[in-house]
Amino acid sequence: MNDNDLVTIAIDDEVCIGVGQCELLEPDVFRIDDDTGIAELVGDGRLPRDRAQVAIDRCPSRALSIAD
Repeated sequence: MNDNDLVTIAIDDEVCIGVGQCELLEPDVFRIDDDTGIAELVGDGRLPRDRAQVAIDRCPSRALSIAD
């Protein structure tokens, strides 16, 4: 599998602490909900595998993963 293949991101909303690192890295894919204070996906939540891995690695609560 090529590193640039698109993957779908999953967010564990019970683990997310709403720091917003994901939103800073990929604002077209993540946003912090104003009411809940946790991350949610924007659109289909798909990213190239290499960019998805960066977001996953930088999430302080480890709430992100690749869904597929």
